Amino acid sequence: MSYKFSFQCQARCSHTKARVGVFTTPHGIVETPRFMPVGTLATVKTVTPAQLRDTGAQMVLANTYHLHLRPGENIVASGGGLHKFMGWNGPMLTDSGGFQVFSLSGIRKITEEGARFRSPYDGRVIELTPERSIQIQNALGADVIMAFDECPPYPASREEVEAATGRTYRWLERCIKAHGRADQALFGIVQGGVYPSLRQEAAKALVDLDLPGYAIGGVSVGEPAALIEKIVKVTTPILPFEKPRYLMGVGTYREMTQAIAAGVDLFDCVIPTRWARHGTAMVSGERWNLKNAQFKEDFTPLDESCPCYTCQNFSRAYLCHLVKSREILAYTLLSIHNITELIRFTQRIREAIASDRFAEEFADWLAPEPDS
Repeated sequence: MSYKFSFQCQARCSHTKARVGVFTTPHGIVETPRFMPVGTLATVKTVTPAQLRDTGAQMVLANTYHLHLRPGENIVASGGGLHKFMGWNGPMLTDSGGFQVFSLSGIRKITEEGARFRSPYDGRVIELTPERSIQIQNALGADVIMAFDECPPYPASREEVEAATGRTYRWLERCIKAHGRADQALFGIVQGGVYPSLRQEAAKALVDLDLPGYAIGGVSVGEPAALIEKIVKVTTPILPFEKPRYLMGVGTYREMTQAIAAGVDLFDCVIPTRWARHGTAMVSGERWNLKNAQFKEDFTPLDESCPCYTCQNFSRAYLCHLVKSREILAYTLLSIHNITELIRFTQRIREAIASDRFAEEFADWLAPEPDS
């Protein structure tokens, strides 16, 4: 591992495998467990970098596939790399484009060499191989880059998942050979679908490669929440204790809490900004539709305990008005609050673990869904 990257565990829960840690990167530290906002196109939608910093965000994600299409990694590199290009001086992570292998199944073809897409903008053929993914990410310049992987859908047969998992490992070996920057940490991704034995085999194989960090991928692709918890529980114990663990694409209260109890450190999800663009606020674990008439004359903040700019300055009635009027400010204010809410949630968990109160204080979120 490069000297610029390290992970230190600072405290552990005595009842679960939850832990408090610090992940050090060339652009700063990430205090774990931590939720990471998604900035697909080098921007967290409707939020400025200054506003993003005020939410408590420490690490931000961007998308390799989409930035390759627009504006192109060469332009980003010419602009000083992702950090300078988007005005964010904190840690950053780029995914590999592997999720698009899953999500764009209708317009792509997978071979052992890689994946072939057609650009949705101009129809040109895009060849994305492990080597090309790493080249793009090296040019973008994020602190953490992800290996190119194949994410199988749910449901899928064991044979299909086994083939995708094997290909993911072979692609990872090629990613390692192609990676050329010591100031970027390459994380491997554990696949295996909902088959515990495949997950365990994949995790063990990746651990042998001694990577700077490890991710659990291929979840939140349609499987029930109970299966996600099961996958995380069988996979996480195999991953090295001294390396950061990242659960990809998860950002609900219950899923994050249960994953933290299993020993996961990092999370990302588009939920806070996507819900904001639909007029939805996240308050104390609930989803509030600000279009509802009950908010029309409610002049209290969304959450009186929330320190975010939105809650400190605006009422539910004003937000209801903005949402109904489809004002862009509505999306900004709700995004600020929602991101702050998820980060505060993981910060509260961090504090509870440090004082060994996690299992007690978050017992409700650690329990299965009431109707499951």
